[in-house]
Amino acid sequence: MKFNKRIVLSVAVATILSACNATPERNETLERARTLVPEMEQSPRAGIAAGDIANARTSLDAANRLAESKSRKTDMEFEAANAVLSAQIANEKILTAQANEQVAAGSAQRQTVLLQARERDAQRSATRARSLEAELADMKLQKTERGLVLTLGDVLFDTAQATFRAGADAPLDRLAAALKEQPDRQVLIEGHTDNVGSDQNNMLLSERRAQSVQTGLLQRGVDRSQITAVGKGENFPIASNDSAAGRQSNRRVEMIFTDSAAHVGAGSG
Repeated sequence: MKFNKRIVLSVAVATILSACNATPERNETLERARTLVPEMEQSPRAGIAAGDIANARTSLDAANRLAESKSRKTDMEFEAANAVLSAQIANEKILTAQANEQVAAGSAQRQTVLLQARERDAQRSATRARSLEAELADMKLQKTERGLVLTLGDVLFDTAQATFRAGADAPLDRLAAALKEQPDRQVLIEGHTDNVGSDQNNMLLSERRAQSVQTGLLQRGVDRSQITAVGKGENFPIASNDSAAGRQSNRRVEMIFTDSAAHVGAGSG
């Protein structure tokens, strides 16, 4: 009986030792390759690095065969390392392509946002133009190549004077209100005279009248950056100075409204 027990125990020990010897040795590089290569093959962007993924699969298959045969361990490790490297290269290419796609998508989105912003600005500008025309419709506002032009006759001033007459407050109040409601709106104020008197005096008078209108608007809260005032003297008549009616037409202040300071110039009236 004791002899039989020794035989059984010896067989059991031998079986355990045999099982231990049959367990393949774990290789970290091979295990890493077995994880990385399938991940790259299953990537939605695998086509971007198809060549590298194919190389990785070829090396991994070779490493697996060498591991199963338990021979040439150095060759197995070389193939496993090559599989890992090829998979890593493929992963870098995929990540780079993904980043480029995100940048392109972001650029396209920014362009869309900018386009929408421009469209909104254009709509606001059109609305502002209609609003200004509505506000000043009965003040002879006209559309010209220079912008919207409002002509104020000599009713604001006494003859040869740059101070306002009584009653000038009403039109200035309306002009100021319209400009304050539209802070992007620019206005160029041009003073003009007839040809009575010297050129020098007429130039000075036209400048003072333009500046008086500017001051009146500033006093009513219009931002200084919205207003430019210049004198044109007698140089740009709109009627003949040979008649009293013509000279009265030439004695005027013109206000040219634009949406941007870049469009405001000192051109002729």
